[in-house]
Amino acid sequence: MIQRVIRTTAIIAVGISGCFSQTALPPSLNRMPILVELFTSEGCSSCPPADRFLAALDGQPIPGTELIVLSEHVDYWDRLGWKDPFSSQEISERQAMYARQLHIPDVYTPQMVVDGRRQFSGGNIPAGEQAIHEAMLDPRVSLQLSTVSIEGSRVRVHLESPSLDAKIGPRSLDVFVAIALNRAESQVERGENAKHRLTHVAVVRKLVRVGKLKVGQSLSRDIEVKIGPEANSQDLRVVIFLQDSNSGKIFGAAMKAGASRQAVNLHE
Repeated sequence: MIQRVIRTTAIIAVGISGCFSQTALPPSLNRMPILVELFTSEGCSSCPPADRFLAALDGQPIPGTELIVLSEHVDYWDRLGWKDPFSSQEISERQAMYARQLHIPDVYTPQMVVDGRRQFSGGNIPAGEQAIHEAMLDPRVSLQLSTVSIEGSRVRVHLESPSLDAKIGPRSLDVFVAIALNRAESQVERGENAKHRLTHVAVVRKLVRVGKLKVGQSLSRDIEVKIGPEANSQDLRVVIFLQDSNSGKIFGAAMKAGASRQAVNLHE
């Protein structure tokens, strides 16, 4: 049943060019947050179907879950004909980290990673269904985001979480903040996707570690992230997640979308 919902939504997303990014459902206490990362590149001809699948997931097709998606553009395709304007070395390094932690021989695109625990080819809908279904059984820490605001070149957000229970496993978790464009597009002129106009959702423009949550400690703090001057006006979303630095597993995530009309500098 879940697979049918995902597949149908993915087909719809193909037809409407990823418009789900503009209508993502708000977070709910009754929905389990699951982080879905897609490592992709505009220089990769196999990536557009995976980009559309991510857009379908951003439309929240699975009851009981809040799918928090991130489109993470690697830079190792940039030398092969088309420089992806959303790519970065930091994202490539993050994917390499997952390769080590998930015991994968090499990196590849498109690659989807669910909650830092399961990886598969980004266009594989049945594998996505299975990974999300399994993620619903994983332990996690509750996170809440509030008072998200964008002032000049800075994003400010208030984060709260209960104390980290030792039963969860890790003695501490890294706290990450991702700033992403709700929607972005490019007219690709060279490389494998030449002459195609590509659209993306939740495109990561900044990903930083802002602290740690330790066993027995709770969080209640204001966080500020510099995003640089605007290039084009876009809606942003803010994603915060808790990750074990040893295993790469995600133990909590939260998202706020459409805080303000602001954009990051694509050439920062």
